[in-house]
Amino acid sequence: VYDRQSGAFRFRPGPVFANVLLVDEINRASPKTQSALLEAMQETQVTVDGTTHVLERPFLVIATQNPVEIEGTFPLPEAQLDRFLISLRLGYPSAREEDEMLLAHGGEDPLSRLRPLLRPADLERYARLAESVQVETSLRAYLIRLMQATRSWPGVSLGASPRATLGLYRAARGLAALRGRRYVLPDDFKELAVPVLG
Repeated sequence: VYDRQSGAFRFRPGPVFANVLLVDEINRASPKTQSALLEAMQETQVTVDGTTHVLERPFLVIATQNPVEIEGTFPLPEAQLDRFLISLRLGYPSAREEDEMLLAHGGEDPLSRLRPLLRPADLERYARLAESVQVETSLRAYLIRLMQATRSWPGVSLGASPRATLGLYRAARGLAALRGRRYVLPDDFKELAVPVLG
């Protein structure tokens, strides 16, 4: 931002300098913007005019995306898709759900009532709890066999990356912690395989 008093530009952090960043319709962003977001997601830093600014931890990106067939969208590069832990397809609500939406949110903006549920320190504490969840050697071997199978299966055009293996491992530990367990079950991997591999 140009500072008239000093006659120089000074850095003012923008919305990416948050603990949780919501990117609505990420595939409407230009490839240049997507590239900048990729740096933030991969390196947890932002570079502006050759100066690197470290993002505060924890840093989490949640994004929505329109179908790629819609005009004005840019497909996300594989490198960026690989930085997201989970991909969910929500589809359209049923008629009943859409009616409930109208009744609940037809007047007031629901964001006006939004209140924080966690502090960044709470999120860090929950992450450490998930890291304490145990994964037996045989389950790690099962996970690796599963991921390697995606790389050689004839019906799969692009197999799971090593980052996807790590993502599914971490997600299963997180799910076990959410369910009050200190160990991962094979069903945790099965339940999360489609959303993580997506």
